[in-house]
Amino acid sequence: MQPARPPGYSSVSMPESSLLPILLVPDKRLRTKTRAVGPADLDTVRELAPRMLATMYKAPGIGLAAPQIGVMLRMAVVDLQKDDQPDPMVLINPEIVAQSTELSTREEGCLSLPNQYADVTRPTRIKLRWLALDGSKQELEADDLLATCIQHELDHLDGVLFVDHISALKRNMLLRKLMKELKNKTRDEE
Repeated sequence: MQPARPPGYSSVSMPESSLLPILLVPDKRLRTKTRAVGPADLDTVRELAPRMLATMYKAPGIGLAAPQIGVMLRMAVVDLQKDDQPDPMVLINPEIVAQSTELSTREEGCLSLPNQYADVTRPTRIKLRWLALDGSKQELEADDLLATCIQHELDHLDGVLFVDHISALKRNMLLRKLMKELKNKTRDEE
């Protein structure tokens, strides 16, 4: 997820060559449901986690899901940087097990739809379960921006984009604007 006004992030120390390319709409992998991380995937996940975090910080963003880098596993990273200090979460096989009936609306953006923002309404509070990198089971109750960010990243794991939560008219306008910007950027780079 890309916040409207990203805070000044510290980044994970990694060489530029370790950063991962972020897929952009209309890449079909962004619309593909991911598969659960299994025991055979753990080495891959452990290698990917710091690279995903470094890529997210560099973008800058506050969340990044594996399909956004072309890896079709149920994995995401999130860091809202409490008090401007890194506080990364690596979410393996995350699932929302409860959510509030109370809804809130926040402006969302996405690293796969650069510079595009829209108001999205989601449950205000959620309860999340996931596996940590060490294999331990984790559980968290989240609200406000953290709840929004987690829901946004988990949507990616099911092939859903934040624009799927807005009206068709707004979605089409936003996607046309993005395609025009990407086309102009490509033209400028040539």
